[in-house]
Amino acid sequence: MKWPEDRLTRFEVARIISARALQISVGAPILIKTNERDPSKIAEQEFKQMKIPMTIKRKLPNGQKIIVDIKKATKKWLEENN
Repeated sequence: MKWPEDRLTRFEVARIISARALQISVGAPILIKTNERDPSKIAEQEFKQMKIPMTIKRKLPNGQKIIVDIKKATKKWLEENN
């Protein structure tokens, strides 16, 4: 079975947004223009605008490791879930 490298799981999306919100809350620069003050909402907006600079590394059950193209995977997620 080929593991999809261009898709995100709902768990990965939650982890991406929460990790970014934590970064923002401790002073990381905000990558979008917004008047929002809540780090979680800012992180969610950054996710929807595909501005989050992270890398996703998956370790598969067979021991193989893959790196997911986050921009491509985020775009697919947004198309499928909006």
